[in-house]
Amino acid sequence: MLFPPAAPSGPAVTRLVVDDTDPDRLPVVTWAGTSDAVAPEHRFTGLLAPGRGTPLLVEHAHGSFGRPGLRGHRLGDHPTGAARDVAGRAWTTWFRRVGSEVADDRWVLDARDERAGLGLRTEVESLPGGALRARHTLTNLGGTPYLLEGLEVALPVPATATEVLDFTGRHEHERAPQRHGVNDGLWLRESRRGRPGLDSASVVVVGTPGFSFSRGELLAVSVATSGSSVLAVQRTESTETTVSGGELLLPGELVLREGESYSTPWVVCAGSLAGLDPAAHAFHGWQRSLAAHPATQPVTLNVWEAVYFDHDVDRLTRLADLAARVGVERFVLDDGWFLGRRDDRAGLGDWWVDETVWPHGLGPLADHVRELGMQFGLWFEPEMVNPDSRLYREHPDWILSAAGREPLLHRNQQVLDLTNPEVWTYLRDRVDAVLSEHRIDYVKWDHNRDLLEAGSAHHGGAPAAYRQNQAYYALLDDLRRRHPQVAWESCASGGGRIDLGVVERVQRFWTSDMTDALTRQHIQRWTQQLIAPEYLGAHVSAPTSHQTGRSLGLGFRAATAFFLAFGIEWDLTGATEDELEELAGWVALHKQFRPLLHSGRVVRVDATDDTVIAHGVVATDQETALFCHAQLDEPPHNRGCTLRWPGLRRDAAYDLRWIGTSTGSPLPDHGPTGGAPVTGAQCEDIGVWIPRRPPQTALLVHATRRTVECPA
Repeated sequence: MLFPPAAPSGPAVTRLVVDDTDPDRLPVVTWAGTSDAVAPEHRFTGLLAPGRGTPLLVEHAHGSFGRPGLRGHRLGDHPTGAARDVAGRAWTTWFRRVGSEVADDRWVLDARDERAGLGLRTEVESLPGGALRARHTLTNLGGTPYLLEGLEVALPVPATATEVLDFTGRHEHERAPQRHGVNDGLWLRESRRGRPGLDSASVVVVGTPGFSFSRGELLAVSVATSGSSVLAVQRTESTETTVSGGELLLPGELVLREGESYSTPWVVCAGSLAGLDPAAHAFHGWQRSLAAHPATQPVTLNVWEAVYFDHDVDRLTRLADLAARVGVERFVLDDGWFLGRRDDRAGLGDWWVDETVWPHGLGPLADHVRELGMQFGLWFEPEMVNPDSRLYREHPDWILSAAGREPLLHRNQQVLDLTNPEVWTYLRDRVDAVLSEHRIDYVKWDHNRDLLEAGSAHHGGAPAAYRQNQAYYALLDDLRRRHPQVAWESCASGGGRIDLGVVERVQRFWTSDMTDALTRQHIQRWTQQLIAPEYLGAHVSAPTSHQTGRSLGLGFRAATAFFLAFGIEWDLTGATEDELEELAGWVALHKQFRPLLHSGRVVRVDATDDTVIAHGVVATDQETALFCHAQLDEPPHNRGCTLRWPGLRRDAAYDLRWIGTSTGSPLPDHGPTGGAPVTGAQCEDIGVWIPRRPPQTALLVHATRRTVECPA
C-alpha cells in the first residue's frame, strides 16, 4: 500500500510504502520519505526485501531486540490466590489487525491483543504542505489497571541515511546544531523538563552524509508536544535504522483503568530529496494552513529591555508616542505591572494591577496606545508563583512537588499545579478578568522554569508532568475561546517552548531572550527548520546589546530582524532623531515586503565562507524574491562572496537590486550583477557575486521577474 494513495501534485509529499499483507500482525512500513511530484514511482529507491521493514509500533514479539514502541505492564491477581496484586502481566504484546480504513489523506488502523487486554488505534494523516503525522491511542480493555511507561511511533530510515542532525542549546543560545553518524545501538534524546526546553532536540533529521540546506536525502521528525518528549534513532546488527518519537512519561504517571485510553502526541515527519529546506517548507506549509495562523504579523514593540521593572507611566507614554511615530502596530507592556512585582523575586501569582505603581490602572496607557493606532499587549506567567506572594502564602500546597518536600527553588519561583481544579480555575478567572477589564489585544505567555520533581498533591503525590501539559493546553484553549480577539505568544525563558503542539494555539513565539543581532543570526536560521518565519519574534535591540555588551549598527540589527515577526526591543526615548528616522524606514520597508516574507518559501544558502550567512524568501509564484547577505566577521580574503540562490524560475529573467535604508551608508541603486538581468538558472547554478563587505553588516537583494523572458 502507498500512503497517501493519491498521486501528489505540487510540492513533494512525504509518503509511506506499507506492507499490509499479513493480517496476523501490524502492517510494516518498508519505506518512508519523499517522492517526486511528477514521477513518484521512480523515486522509491532502496525498498527493503519482503518481510523486512518497521511497524509504526515496534513489538518485541516479532523478533525486534531494539527499543519497544510500547512499554508497560498490567497489575494482575497473584497466581496462588493471595489477596494482593502482582505486576508484570501483559508486558509484551502481539497486536493483530481488526480494521483498517484509508480515506483520502487519512489512514486509521485498529488492532487488538486479546491476551494482553489492549486495543490500539493508529492514525496517519498527510498534511497540507507535504508533511505527514502519526499517533497511537492505547485503550485498556482488561479488568485490571495497565501501567503505561511509554508509547512511541516509529519510522524506517533509508539505508543511505547515516548521519543525524539535531539541536541543543542554553538560555540565549537556543537551537545549536549538532551532528553525528548513525551507529549500531540506541541514540536517545530525552526532554525531562516538562517543556521542550532551551536544550531541546526540536527536530531530529536523519539523512545521507553531509546533507545541507539544498542537498541530500533525509527524513526530519518532531514530536508535537509542549511537555516532556523522547526522540530516538536506533539500529541493531540485524535491523535497519529507525527513528521514533513520543512523550516521556514519568514512573507511575499514567495508569489506565478499564476503558481508559491514552493518545500519544502527533509525531510529525517530513522527507526531502534536496536537503533541509524542502523539509522546512513542508512544516511551514502545514502551519500556514492552521486556523490560528496569523493573517498578518503586526510590528511589535516590547518594553522589557527599555524599562525592565521600572514602570513609570510618563516614560511609557513617551515610549508609546515614539513607537507610533516609527510605525509600530502593537505595544506590549512586559513583566512588572502586577501586585508587588518590582523585581523577579516577588509577585508571581498575584494577577492584579499594582495600584502603587498604576494608581489609575492600566486603562490610561492602554487607551493612549489605542488612540495612537496601536494594539495593546500584556505579559503573563500564569503557571508560576513566587514564594513571596499573596497566593503562595495562602496556598503553599498549590505547587507541584514530590510528597514531603518542595522542589529546589529556581528563578525565585515554583510551578503551580494546574492539574488541581482549584488552581486551574483561579488562574483562568484571574487572567480572564484582566483581559476583560483592559481589552487586551495580545498576551505574551511566559514559562520561566523547568518542572522539577513535578508531583501533584491533588493526585496523591504522583508525578503529573503529562497532566500539567494537558492542563496548560486546556487553560490556553479556554482563554482563547473567551477572548477570540487576543493574539498569543509562547515564551519560555525565550525559546524554551517552541514546538508543533502549541503552534496550533498561538500566533507568535519569542525566539530567544538573546537580542544581540550577531548571535541571533544562527538562532533564527535553525529555528526556521521547524517553525515558519512569521511566528518567530525578532526585535531590533539597543545599539549596545544588553546580553553581550556588543555594539552593532542599526542597519545590521534591523536586517537581522527583518525577515521574521519584526519588532523592537529598545528604549526609543534615548534614540537620536537620525536613528528614529532610519528605524521608521526599516519598519516601512518591512511592511512593504511583509506579504512576501510571511508567505514565501524560506531559502537558506549553503555559503562556502564561514563569515557569511545568506538566506532569503521566494514567492510561491516565483515572481519575486528577497535575499540577505549578512557579513558576520572579517572575511579571510578580498574575493567577495559568490552565493547560489535557489528557488527562482530557471527559465525566467530577473532584475536584482540592492534595497535598504541607511542614513550612514546609502545602498547603491544598481544590482549586484551590474544592472544586467540574470536567469533563475544562473542564480542557482553559477551564483551571484557580492563584493567584500565590512563585518557585521547586511545587504538585502530584491529579485523581480522581467515580463520578457531571457532567450534559451
